[in-house]
This record gives sequence, C-alpha cells and structure tokens, in this order.
Amino acid sequence: MNYDNVYLHGFGYALAPVIVATEDLEEELAPTYAKLRVPPGQLQSMTGIVERRWWEPGYPVTQGAILAAARCLEAHDVRAQDIGMLVYGAVCREHFEPATACHVAAGLEARGHAISPTAAVFDVSNACLGVITGIIEVANRIALGQIEAGLVVACETAREINEAAIARLNADPTMARYVSSVATFTGGSGAVAVLVTGKRYGGHKLHGVATRAAPAHHRLCRWGLEPHPNATAPGDDPALRPFAATDASGVLEHGVTLGRETWSDFLETTGWTSAQIDRTVCHQIGAAHRNTMLSTLERDPAADFAAYEHLGNIGTVALPLATALAGERDFLLPGHRVGLLGIGSGLNCMMLGVTW
Repeated sequence: MNYDNVYLHGFGYALAPVIVATEDLEEELAPTYAKLRVPPGQLQSMTGIVERRWWEPGYPVTQGAILAAARCLEAHDVRAQDIGMLVYGAVCREHFEPATACHVAAGLEARGHAISPTAAVFDVSNACLGVITGIIEVANRIALGQIEAGLVVACETAREINEAAIARLNADPTMARYVSSVATFTGGSGAVAVLVTGKRYGGHKLHGVATRAAPAHHRLCRWGLEPHPNATAPGDDPALRPFAATDASGVLEHGVTLGRETWSDFLETTGWTSAQIDRTVCHQIGAAHRNTMLSTLERDPAADFAAYEHLGNIGTVALPLATALAGERDFLLPGHRVGLLGIGSGLNCMMLGVTW
C-alpha cells in the first residue's frame, strides 16, 4: 500500500512510574533459581534488558491511554473535534465490552478534548501490532477522503502477568515453564498516542506499508486466561487465572524469516533501496531478536534506535514509543527515510516507510 497524503503528525506518551530492575525480578524468582540451579544474571544476559517500568497496582489502562492521548492533542495543532477516528490498539483492555476506545473518548471529553460525535470509535486487536494496525486503518480512511485526522492510542500493563508468572514458577519450578516465561519477564508498561493526519496538517510523511502473515505459527506466543488448577466444583463459575507462554526460539526463527520476506516487500512498495533508508526503529523485544533481525536484513545497528534496555517490551506501545523517543533525541532528523519495523504474535509483520 502506498500513500500520497497521509502523515504521522505527532506522538504523545506516558512512562509508567515504577522502575523494576531485572535483578529485582530475579530476587523474586529466588526459589525457582535455587531449585533449577539458574545462575543470577541470566535473565539480563539473555534479554539485554536492565530494567522496565510498571504502573502502580490496580492502575486502569484507560487512565494511561487518556493521559497519552491528552498529551498528544495538547502538544500538536489538531483540534479534538477534528478527530474523525479514535482507535484503541492495546492487548490490555478495560473490559471485553464496550470498546476501551469509548472509555478513552469519554475521558478525553472530561479533560476538555471532546472528539466529533460522528467519529468512529473502536478497538483493534493484533498482538504487538495493534497500534500499527490502527495507524493503517486511519491512513486508509484519510486516503479515501473520509476523514482528515485520527488518533490511535494504547496502554499496556505487564505487572499482573509477571506477578502471576513468578508465583506459578515459585510454586512449581520446572525448566520448561521457566523457559516459556522468559519473554513474559521482558514485559514493561506504558502508554502511547499517535496522531495521523492528512496533508492539511502535515508532519512525517507516510509513504508505504508492507504486511505479511504466517498464521501457521499462531501458537508460538500466547497470553490469556486458563482454568485454575483449584477450580470450583462443576456447575459453579469457573476459576480462571492469567497465563502467558512463549516459544522464544520458535518466534525468533520464524519471525526472522517473516521479517526478511516482509522487508523485501517493503523495499518494493516504497521504491527505496536498503542503502537509502537512513534509520530504522524495530519492535522492542530484546537483544537477541534485534541483533538477529538486523543482521538478517544487513542493517547497521548504529542506524537503529533501541529503547528496550530500560523500557522492556511494552507490546503495542513499544514501537511507537521508541519512535517518539528517537525523534525527541534527534536520532530521527528531518528528511531521514525511516523504516518502522513491527512484528507480533500470529505471526504478523508490518513495516511502515516514513520520511521524517
């Protein structure tokens, strides 16, 4: 897909306040480490993550999303009433229904940022690619002339699933469970908002998007609810508990293959050569995935922005938040051709070509 009149106008974000060092997580896992004879420091060595941020216990994801969205609108010259589409794209939601986007829209109105009553307000779900998917949905409506601006928001929380994973491991430590939980322990929390507009407002020009899917690998990374082993008697409401499990080696192997194929499509779609791309920002998973992907694409790590070392993997928030930080820190400069490279469970891959 190519675009002539779509722009990433600006970003807003909120960093979660509680800093959790990887060594602190390992202290919580002391019983597991002792039984499995895992040496301290292994988690940081495997992931490259020194620390991540979490919200305070019980913090509603809608509050983080509202905060990021309000900051985005207040920092840029697009009026809330001109927003024709509000999309919430995070994995973490307030409820199954209504759409968390409705909570966010109501929260923005309470802050004096009422969007148009004719705006489309809904959620999308696409694992770590939820925000990127939302951006494309907005971009398509702008390209069709249906709206002039849209806002994509997300807020992720990793505290609860980490606490559940730690408790489960310590209660019944097995190496298989530890290995499948490593990706969970990379999780960070945060919120982001992306303002997508037409030519009237301008910004960072979106040139093209390449997408590929490999759904045969949809079970490699899962996060959801499962029956609790101490479930209630038949006929009672079932007891459920959160779980997450990731085949990290499988995600790496098949994700890199999918990334390489999508990269080829991306270059063809944008008409750029790899040498013409000044900067990239990848989804923030960890050191092994980043290094392997960049090596496979024959990209210089010095031309790629990384934030995972201190923020961890914030799911849907990771790529757009890293992009916002790269812009703030002048890693992305006006005129730079930038590749935003996203990959998520499914497996799905999406790459956006932007002129900064």
